[in-house]
Amino acid sequence: MRYDVYGIGNALVDKEFEVSDAFLAEQGIEKGFMTLIDEDRHHQLLAELQSRFGLKQRTGGGSAANTIVAASQFGASTFYACKVADDEFGEFYRQDLEQAGVDNCLERINVVGNTGKCMVMITPDAERTMNTYLGITTDFSMAELDLEALKQARYLYWEGYLVTSDTSRAAVLAARRLAAEQGIKTAMTFSDPSMVTYFRDGVAELLGDGVDILFCNTEEAQTFTGTDNLDAAIAALKPCAGRLVITLGSKGAMVVNGQGRISIDPHPVRAIDTNGAGDMFAGAFLYAISQGMDDASAGRLASLAASRIVSVYGTRLSRAVHAELLSAIQG
Repeated sequence: MRYDVYGIGNALVDKEFEVSDAFLAEQGIEKGFMTLIDEDRHHQLLAELQSRFGLKQRTGGGSAANTIVAASQFGASTFYACKVADDEFGEFYRQDLEQAGVDNCLERINVVGNTGKCMVMITPDAERTMNTYLGITTDFSMAELDLEALKQARYLYWEGYLVTSDTSRAAVLAARRLAAEQGIKTAMTFSDPSMVTYFRDGVAELLGDGVDILFCNTEEAQTFTGTDNLDAAIAALKPCAGRLVITLGSKGAMVVNGQGRISIDPHPVRAIDTNGAGDMFAGAFLYAISQGMDDASAGRLASLAASRIVSVYGTRLSRAVHAELLSAIQG
């Protein structure tokens, strides 16, 4: 296999700001959720954020992209299918993927439009709130899938955020069909509580008859299954996944497989930015599983990596830090 993980997701340039809870309330922004906004609102909100708080940093983002980059930085061979426009942000995004060692086909894309952007607002309690202008990524379709690359992958991974676009959903379903034909394992993340709240039927369509690995947190699991406790949610989701991986925030995580439940201990840290924690967890876990580690070891690496990412601003760690984390688990 040429690729350990082939990812599909939105291509978004993240712009991160440290804000106050009062600002979110003033702007009518729902805290802790990802909210889609139009271009006019994007420009208005961005101007407010830049003038009042100043840009903390800019990185290539998107949930699945963060996961694929993390897997790559640990040492996995990866490919990412996405869509950007022929603008400065699109070129920035392409270079960002390549610097992280992620193969892509963006050099072939020459489309007029606006590359997607996500304004990530971090409050003093380290909670991340996102307002996203999808731009051209809303038109992500089968045309952006490199099916020959997918045929050479061990895992196909996609993000729940793709549910908001008809063409994106169709692309995921097409990739799923090819994966089934080729014997490629599948993995999915619910991505955000807003996806299972407002787009539940679409999320269920992407989940289909189940996946090999399903990533979610407690709120997403309970919301999707319409239950009020985690045990009930697990019982409902277990038939949908060979491995059900549930992150539990400060309590660590849990892997539910055919043999039972594996508790993953947390690594207490002072969190300053929770943006990308779930993405990092998934990236580390996918790397470990693709390299033959068992679920317990994969969970330990993922938990350690997630604890490190919430202790810094942004969604990326250096390759050296990834090597340090891997050594800590293997040692």
